[in-house]
Amino acid sequence: MISSHTTGKIKSQASITGLGVYVPERVLSNHDLEKMVETSDEWITQRTGFRERRIAGEEQYTSDLCIEAIKDMIQRYQVTIQDVDLIIVATTTPDYPFPTVACMVQAHFGLHAGAIDISAACAGFVYGLQMANGMISAGLHKKVLVIGAETLSKVTDYTDRSTCILFGDGAGCVLVEFDEEGSFITTQCGSVGEEGHHLYRTGLRNVIEGEKMLGNGNIYQNGREIYKWAVGTLPGEISSWMEKAEMTMEDVDWFVPHSANLRMIEAICKRIPYPLEQTLFSGEFYGNTSSATIPLAMEIGIREGKIQSGDKLLLYGFGGGLVYAGALIQWKLD
Repeated sequence: MISSHTTGKIKSQASITGLGVYVPERVLSNHDLEKMVETSDEWITQRTGFRERRIAGEEQYTSDLCIEAIKDMIQRYQVTIQDVDLIIVATTTPDYPFPTVACMVQAHFGLHAGAIDISAACAGFVYGLQMANGMISAGLHKKVLVIGAETLSKVTDYTDRSTCILFGDGAGCVLVEFDEEGSFITTQCGSVGEEGHHLYRTGLRNVIEGEKMLGNGNIYQNGREIYKWAVGTLPGEISSWMEKAEMTMEDVDWFVPHSANLRMIEAICKRIPYPLEQTLFSGEFYGNTSSATIPLAMEIGIREGKIQSGDKLLLYGFGGGLVYAGALIQWKLD
C-alpha cells in the first residue's frame, strides 16, 4: 500500500541561492566494464542510457566529495557559507555511521551550524530540500546547506553485472536561504515500505521480511521490480499531485527526475505525459549517483543554457525504501 503526502500550493519563504557539484576524476566507461564482467557497451547503453560513471579514489569518501561540491558553489556563485545555520546531507554511503557527514562538513569549514544526515536513498536530495524549505519558512533557520552525495562504488559488487553497470560517485549541493517570495511552489513525498526488499543493503540486520538478505553489505537490486514500480506507480502520483496543486505538466519548464535509468525515465515521461527533450538526465556520463543525480542534472541544465531564471523545475527523486519525493520550484538564479 502506498503512503503519500501531497500538498497543494504552499507558502514558502525560502529560495535556492547557489549550486555546486563535484565528481571524482577516475572514469569507468562501458568499455572498461566489458573487461570486468560479461557485458557490452551496446547492451549497457541500450538498456540504461549510461556510457560512463565516475569512481572515487581509494582514500576518497563522501565527505570529501561534499567539500569539493561546496567549494565549487562558492566559486561559481560567490556566496558565503559562514552564516549557514543548518547542514543537511542526504547520503546512503556516509564515511562512518557517526560522526555524520554533515558534522564533517561543519568541521572542515568551521561553521556554527546544526548538522544532520538523512537516509532516503535516491529521494534524499529532494527530501533535504523539503526540510530546508520547511525549517526556513517556519522561522527556525535562515540559511541551510543541502547536499546529496554518494560513493556507491564502495558498496557495489563488481562481479555482479546487473548492478555494477549502474552506479557511480558524485556530489551536488545547494544553498537555501530566507526569501519572502519563496521559490517552493508545491511538494510531495511518499513511501511503500512493503516493497523495500527489492532494493537494499544489509546492515546490523541481514534478514528482511523473513528472508535472508543478499549482497553482503553491497547494493542489492531487483531491477525488474523497481522498474515496474516506478513506471507503474509514479506517473499517477505525479499527475494527482499536480492536479491537487491546480497545475499541469504544461506549467513545468524542466522535469528533473532521479537519473536511475534513461529507459525508465522515457517510460515515465510517456505516461505523465511530458516531453523527453525537456527532461534533464545526468546518467549518461555519471551513471546512477543516487542522491546526487538531481543536482548533477540541474548543473548540466545550467551549463548547457537550458535552465533560465524564472523557469519552473519539477524535481523528483525515488528509490530504496521504497520512497519518493517531489518539489516544484521556481528557479531564480541567473
